[in-house]
Amino acid sequence: MTDDHADLQLFVDGAWTSGEGRDTGPVFNPATGETIAEVPFATPADLDAALAAADRGFILWRATDVQQRAAILHAAAALMRERADAIGRLLTREQGKILAEAKAEVFGAAQMFDWYAEEAQRAYGRVLVRPTGQRSIVIRQPVGPVAALSPWNFPVYLLAKKLAPALAAGCSVIAKPPEETPACTSAFFRCLLDAGLPADVAQLVFGVPDQVSRHLIASSVIRKVSFTGSVPVGKHLLKLAAEGVKRTTMELGGHAPVLIFADCDLDKTLDMVVPQKFRNAGQVCVAPTRFYVEAPIYDAFLKGFAERTAKLPIGDGMDEATRMGPLANRRRPDAIAALVNDATAKGARALAGGERGDHGYFFQPTLLADVPLDADIMSNEPFGPVAVTRSFETMEEAIEQANRLPYGLAAFAFTENGRRANRLGDAIEAGMVGINTFAISVADAPFGGVKQSGFGSEGGTEGFDSYCVTKAIHQA
Repeated sequence: MTDDHADLQLFVDGAWTSGEGRDTGPVFNPATGETIAEVPFATPADLDAALAAADRGFILWRATDVQQRAAILHAAAALMRERADAIGRLLTREQGKILAEAKAEVFGAAQMFDWYAEEAQRAYGRVLVRPTGQRSIVIRQPVGPVAALSPWNFPVYLLAKKLAPALAAGCSVIAKPPEETPACTSAFFRCLLDAGLPADVAQLVFGVPDQVSRHLIASSVIRKVSFTGSVPVGKHLLKLAAEGVKRTTMELGGHAPVLIFADCDLDKTLDMVVPQKFRNAGQVCVAPTRFYVEAPIYDAFLKGFAERTAKLPIGDGMDEATRMGPLANRRRPDAIAALVNDATAKGARALAGGERGDHGYFFQPTLLADVPLDADIMSNEPFGPVAVTRSFETMEEAIEQANRLPYGLAAFAFTENGRRANRLGDAIEAGMVGINTFAISVADAPFGGVKQSGFGSEGGTEGFDSYCVTKAIHQA
């Protein structure tokens, strides 16, 4: 057990509580596979105490002056920046991503809090036109206590995407980060408390995910559920939320297509797509994965992609020379190996990688060419360092393939033809489309999907609105 993981705790009802008398779960270093800590699991009594605190905290926080709320969020953002190195190191040790990416994630979380600190002061309503002596106004108010359930691939940033708008809107929050990454999310959470957030306004719990989510969602205290994760779990949570008619935001992943047209700057495009494919070992819900390449440049694309992939330094994320770390948990290498083996058995060619590492949770960065449509990986998101490729002849064929799956989170295209770019933006079925760019997750823009990739948005004014209810007040 490392010193900085020695005393993991819950924050419930105004106090940090350690694991005495509670079940615990192991925390692993994915670069080595060794156990580095034990995280305490919240008991039903802990969850009840968290719910009671969130109920009290909502009454307090919604009545807090918006300028004061904004000042606390700005102060929290400043602390995140000051502590970015320490939080980033915890993140890398628990999750595996390289240290530079981990620090960037913390800075992204800080940006989210700064942006929503300002947005809190712009929660405007409107006045309707009425006869003299009458008034009808429309206002926005906080929805109430929120259950925020976030995943392990971006444990700090994705938690910030839920907490920042919820707190800005005036909601209290019970956060359940992933059990794989408790130290970095706890360190992030301490920034809020040290910035002056009242203790009852935010709670931090860990535990068996299904048990915690069932307990929280069943409570009448919780008014909103925000979840980022897999499609099957999202469907399960939607059923639970439906019993209480609770508002939900669901970001359920995807299987992002990338359309590469012959008129693109090929070397520039490859220099962009290869690092993005293997960022965070491919464990990114908007990771470019299904590459459809126009036939005239298909062979050149494969050659350039394979050459760049073979040169990618793999290792412990704490090593400055590393450009791709391990997968985050022990389940992933076997799952990815099964997908790669299925694809090659059905005729795909492995031009780079294709094998798991000899220790830890590593899997080689992998490029598969000529992947048949009946391969499992063409329909199931690998969520790992595997790129799959096919060629196409016409734009219509490429769009058909991009839209083929029941998912629609993100999609990308590379072309220098402006008319084509406009058509692609309209025709591709996704919540976000990046054309000649991967910069689609920013504080001031909505982030969310269509079809089975979920609904609702995080980020932008849309993300703020999801934590508000609309009320019409009529006075004669």
